[in-house]
Amino acid sequence: MPAVTTTRLPGSEIKIALKIEQSECTAYFEEGVKTLSMQRPVPGFRPGHLPMADAKRLFGDMAILEASLERIVRAFYVKALLSEGIASVGSPSINIDKLTPDEPIEFHAIVPVEPAVVKAADPKDCNIDQKAINTTDEQVNEGIEQLRKMRHIEVPVERAAEKTDILTVDIEMKKDNVIIEGGTGNDYKVYLSEPHYLPSFTEQLLGLKAGDEKTIEITFPADHYQKHIAGQPVNVSIKAKAVHEMTLPPLDDAFAVSLGLKDVEDLKTKLRENLTLEAEQKSAESAEIQLLEKLIDSSDIEQPPEILVNEEIRRMLTEMQQGIEEQGGKWDEYLTTIKKTVDQLRLDFVPQAIRRIKTAVLIKHFSKQENIDVPAEDVDAEIDRILNSLRSDDKAAREHISSADYREYVYTMMKNRKTIAWLKDQCIKKTNA
Repeated sequence: MPAVTTTRLPGSEIKIALKIEQSECTAYFEEGVKTLSMQRPVPGFRPGHLPMADAKRLFGDMAILEASLERIVRAFYVKALLSEGIASVGSPSINIDKLTPDEPIEFHAIVPVEPAVVKAADPKDCNIDQKAINTTDEQVNEGIEQLRKMRHIEVPVERAAEKTDILTVDIEMKKDNVIIEGGTGNDYKVYLSEPHYLPSFTEQLLGLKAGDEKTIEITFPADHYQKHIAGQPVNVSIKAKAVHEMTLPPLDDAFAVSLGLKDVEDLKTKLRENLTLEAEQKSAESAEIQLLEKLIDSSDIEQPPEILVNEEIRRMLTEMQQGIEEQGGKWDEYLTTIKKTVDQLRLDFVPQAIRRIKTAVLIKHFSKQENIDVPAEDVDAEIDRILNSLRSDDKAAREHISSADYREYVYTMMKNRKTIAWLKDQCIKKTNA
């Protein structure tokens, strides 16, 4: 057996130093001779069938050693990983330290590995309050008003626009007499009662009638994503096209029935339940984020290797691009809008990527520490649930979901969720609002 020495290095790397007696490499030398005799055929011998003694005489010991080196390094490096229980997360950096005929071969490998948890925070010291949710009558009434607005009827009127109306306009925004990017629109509907427009925008449109034209000034928020107009005044030319009165359906049993419910009381009950459930989910998600952030900040975890950081950044970029495209946007246009390149985004993502990796490592640490596992039958049930959600003729997707790799992914996700649930039991206390 070769002599193996391992040393933990900063930055989540391990140095594996090996010293291999040449007597352990006979099979690899024979493969090296085959390679040499194929590359440099010798008269009288079939390529790849040159005896070792003749190869030494014709090519020399050093040439045979060099021809065999790659196989030797690869084989003994893998054996060292297995014998030392090292889980590499990427390709190693190999350095040959000694390569001399008839003497031990010495080389070392720098291996990237998962960050180690030097000291984990004690979950019992991580106190997070999650306030109990009480849905008020006012919130229920606001929800009902939103439902009524969703079912509103638009009736054209020949009068000046009022606060509860919808004003259809053509719009053009200019800064220093230059139209700003995305600053034009035709037949743009402005809901004058809605609060989400830029400050003072809707107020300055009150009183306009179809055919009226007006130029107003609005100031963009200081944190607006278009930096060149953030906090700056912009001139907006408005041409009113139509005024519509927004008529809401009456709040009666017929309205509740149109939503699939029995009556108004049933509507209020169901809406209260849904609002409470939604608020509880948001509260639980917020508490979970606070919990994980506090645990990370209170733990000592090694910096992850560059290969893991780059992989996490790639994943984050993919998630962002898919999210934008699912909402109907275009990736290239988004990059143009925020005035950043993909490389600049990668740099921006580095701190978040490192925290995401450390979070995954810490969850894995607690999972191992507490012997948290997921029974095989639970994994089977989850995979069956996913398969049942697919079309029966979607062969490619069904094969992917049934693969060993996907099963391992599902197992890991379920174990992580179970570990987080355990952490929440230790750390999160529900209190009255």
